[in-house]
Amino acid sequence: MKKVIALLPGDGIGREVTAQGKRVLEEVAKVFGHSFEFPEGIIGHEAIEKTGNALPDETLTLLRSSEAILFGAVGHPKYDNDPSLPVRPEQGLLKMRKELGLYANLRPIRLFDELLGASSIKPEILRGADILFFRELTGDVYFGEKGKKNEGKTAYDVMIYHEYEVERIAHKAFQAARARKMKVTSVDKANVLESSRLWRRVIQEVGKQYPDVTLEHEFVDAMAMKLIQQPRRFDVVVTGNLFGDILTDEASQIAGSMGMLASASVGDTVGLYEPIHGSAHDITGKGIANPLASILSAALMLEISFGWKEEAEAVVKAVKQVLASGYRTADIADSDTPKEMILNTQAMGDCVVAQLARKPIAVIQ
Repeated sequence: MKKVIALLPGDGIGREVTAQGKRVLEEVAKVFGHSFEFPEGIIGHEAIEKTGNALPDETLTLLRSSEAILFGAVGHPKYDNDPSLPVRPEQGLLKMRKELGLYANLRPIRLFDELLGASSIKPEILRGADILFFRELTGDVYFGEKGKKNEGKTAYDVMIYHEYEVERIAHKAFQAARARKMKVTSVDKANVLESSRLWRRVIQEVGKQYPDVTLEHEFVDAMAMKLIQQPRRFDVVVTGNLFGDILTDEASQIAGSMGMLASASVGDTVGLYEPIHGSAHDITGKGIANPLASILSAALMLEISFGWKEEAEAVVKAVKQVLASGYRTADIADSDTPKEMILNTQAMGDCVVAQLARKPIAVIQ
């Protein structure tokens, strides 16, 4: 049976890394006897330039008719340098999450032993770290009331949460913990924020339904410190939209690079899979972006959307074997990495595909 996977390359390096994620999925189809179709849509800066809309109706229709989405990134320096522009690439991403009901963002912070030296954190602190973040996606300041007053001299963004938004992601976090180490850490700022007090109350109520799972609470500022000091202490972490955005970028240092972190955004329908990095226009077109986060996002898709655990594990194993062979992209190389082992985007994709196909790696840069 053919699976329809919508491709949304987006902006910047999104197109470069998504191309490698697609290649890996195509190889999975060959090896395991599946069939994929890859219709493509536009979003972000490209969509604004072509239609004036960051998420055109045609793209949204395509996404709703697909079984999964492989997404790249959105963003462009044009908008960073001019905050007054009314239509912005990120609006397409936020609208997509809202329209598709993608309320839970899963971000596995998986450390490959081969990359212990790629992080600025000491290896003895990192070794064995394995954290699964649940970031709520459709509430918080990103979706609360916002505006300006006093002739633009005052601006506001309202941090808002409803009980049902906290309940549904809390259940997903507790359910995931039951398949892991039976521990959930909830992150908030309940000593200051009313929305966080609601968050904590609802998390505690849901936690009573999972008496076998240990629940602890951390304030976000303390969590930012402990995440680097004691990363092995945490298993499943659940938090709000803003705090999750910041903490998971910080956690990229545990994995060695933001270019290694995959994510899944899920709800009750189609799932969206993307690397956590942005559009990175400073390296766009240079062919040096790390595609492994996109490839690992494809692995998440295989397991979560399609229920194909063996196929997902094959992709992760292929990535691990490539790293074990010494191959790196520039962001995860260290001073001891031989120059010939530092690969461009295409060559790293070639290596992973070769491992999946059980063929010798032949690097051409």
